[in-house]
Amino acid sequence: MAVDQQAYEVVVVGGGPAGLSTALYSVRLGHETALVDRGGGRAAMMKDVHNLVGTTEETSGMELLQIGKEQLEEYGCTVLSDRIGSAGRTDDDRFRLCGTDVDYVADAVALATGMNDVRPDPPLPRTGRGLHYCLHCDAHMFADESVYVMGYGESAAHVAAILLNFTDEVDLLTRGDEPAWSDDTDEMLDTHPIDVIHEDVTGVQNGSDGWLKALEFEGGAVREYKGGFALYGADYNSGLATDLGCELNDDGTVEVDDHGRTSVDGVYAIGDLTPGHNQVPIALGDGAKAGISIHWTLRDFPRDPDLVEEQGPVRSDEVPGMPDELLEQATEFHTYD
Repeated sequence: MAVDQQAYEVVVVGGGPAGLSTALYSVRLGHETALVDRGGGRAAMMKDVHNLVGTTEETSGMELLQIGKEQLEEYGCTVLSDRIGSAGRTDDDRFRLCGTDVDYVADAVALATGMNDVRPDPPLPRTGRGLHYCLHCDAHMFADESVYVMGYGESAAHVAAILLNFTDEVDLLTRGDEPAWSDDTDEMLDTHPIDVIHEDVTGVQNGSDGWLKALEFEGGAVREYKGGFALYGADYNSGLATDLGCELNDDGTVEVDDHGRTSVDGVYAIGDLTPGHNQVPIALGDGAKAGISIHWTLRDFPRDPDLVEEQGPVRSDEVPGMPDELLEQATEFHTYD
């Protein structure tokens, strides 16, 4: 049975901040753009948005993403709910993204498929109410509070030390795992006021507001915490990048340049799928740079000199280069009464 096919100039896979930003720039710069989002993701789990200028902390991640999708639709972007299972090339060397019931074809693809934090074994506090993954987002919440760091590697030990900039009550919980940090890191822990607790967690106590109150340990000890961080690494959603032949880094991120260009012409990767700080403002900026780079690649004018020599000067009836539907939508959007 033939599969339905939808064609666009640009298809963005992933509806987090990076994907939304790329799609916004792409459609506003005049390209037929589709955003394909399966839902969920790290940003959607945020109870409160931090460190985003102009956005108050009463805004949840879901609210932020929904507003972004509504903005995209106002500019003429097609926003679709689907899961892309695989990717490849068409016979005419465009990109094919295989959804549940539809294949999406594009001249350029932006992958914003992100990553998943590796969760420790339960029992655990509630995510966002005592269990956190982003130090730079949430450390400010725990100033002068008792906090924990779960993990047994270098990153866990160093995050525990960094938290001493915010509070004097920091515990490092290995949960029975053998520490994998170096001798130098072990010495660093010995010379800083960090309690390393090796017993595993056996229970969680929450307050009436749902926030973590305390953790229970093997042997019967109970230690009170306002919250803390889990540091067990990340699983990068790089399957589509691999399908398309993009080079990966040793940690599983996609190799990109400063504008999100991968090793495959026409394929971009942005946001948590790429190296760097996993922050909403950074993802928005990376998405903007990718959207502008895509425009430089796809825009019609100025016409390539070889085409001018072949086809002659650009005629007035060939401009503007924006598709009629987007041109009409832009005109209506900017009509001021």
